[in-house]
Amino acid sequence: MSRNKSVCGCLCALAGALLAGAMPTSASASVGTFNIYGFAMADYIYDINRVDPAWDDTLRPSKIPTVEGLFGSDGQSSFSAKQSRFGVKGDIPVGSGMDDITFKFEFDLFGVGVDAGQTTFRLRHAYGEWGQFLAGQTNSVFMDIDIFPNVIDYWGPTGMVFLRNPQFRWTPIKDDHSTFAIAIEKPSNDIDVGTIREFDPELGNNLENDQKYPDLTAHYNYQDTWGHVQLAAILRNVAYDTVNTHNNEPKGSETGWGVNLTGHINVLEKDKVLLGVVYGDGIASYMNDGGVDLAPEGAFPNNVRAQAVPLLGISAYYDHYWSGRWSTSLGYSITKIDNANLQDTSAFRSGEYASINLLYTPVKNFMVGGEFLWGQRSDNGPASGDDMRIQISAKYDFGASISL
Repeated sequence: MSRNKSVCGCLCALAGALLAGAMPTSASASVGTFNIYGFAMADYIYDINRVDPAWDDTLRPSKIPTVEGLFGSDGQSSFSAKQSRFGVKGDIPVGSGMDDITFKFEFDLFGVGVDAGQTTFRLRHAYGEWGQFLAGQTNSVFMDIDIFPNVIDYWGPTGMVFLRNPQFRWTPIKDDHSTFAIAIEKPSNDIDVGTIREFDPELGNNLENDQKYPDLTAHYNYQDTWGHVQLAAILRNVAYDTVNTHNNEPKGSETGWGVNLTGHINVLEKDKVLLGVVYGDGIASYMNDGGVDLAPEGAFPNNVRAQAVPLLGISAYYDHYWSGRWSTSLGYSITKIDNANLQDTSAFRSGEYASINLLYTPVKNFMVGGEFLWGQRSDNGPASGDDMRIQISAKYDFGASISL
């Protein structure tokens, strides 16, 4: 037996023991299902220009330099297996005609944050759901994963809401056409202290985000044979305080809010038009790329106040299937910030992203293809920078399902 088969066998055996221990069994009754799934994926990227080296393996407009030569000369090749993914999911019957408990645990290898640039564990989903209630980490209720296009770039369009977030979710309405969900989610607050450091370095270095209250999110989703439409909203408290001062002053908060309208339209036999527009104040933490939630505005030193930064995001893509084996996705996306007047000239103002690809699936579990991408970053000042790249990827899917 191969090592891979041994690992899968051990996981399935463990799952069987856990599920069997969850409730009594009989010779004829199944106690649930356990699915192993994922894919191995390799990317080759030739970056015609240059981005932040920690982000060579994907195109994020916010990581494009606006100072020539900042990360070295143009042209860079990279190879990556970071998109490779592994997951397990299943369900546990609870009996008496009640809903099953479902679960999902999934990770990939694309390091972010302090692990940016590394091939390392990155949690995607870890949640359980029973009836109307879900707890754990999964897609934000403010997000609509169904407008993510069929691209092979890891990060994808900049101007869409995209965040997998720890949450407690209630879904009181869920049928063949309509879904309504509401959740409290983990707050996050990205603060730009702007030019405050120039006038008062000590204050600028001690300002930090303050996250006392969870974010409140909700969406209504309607689906039919023509496609789907979703309207989502968010209400949040974006706050700040100061470390190493009496009563942590200065401190304060602003109300963040946003509305996200998304949907897709079925075209021809399999094609889809994918559309989304989002607008709000202090919602950059939920966006796929670019911007900050809170920034200073006014006049220093006596009239400085915090502003929940306004943001607009737009995404428009078309997924076309030439045949059962060939497909193309093309489109454009933008994130645009209305910068506060005390943000530095180097602060992110807008990010643009466009791509087109040609993908080939000769057999069910294998895909190979190429993609051309373009991105541009514009700063709060006059500076801007762009990037073009070519990506070639191959992906092998795997999976197994076991009834226990």
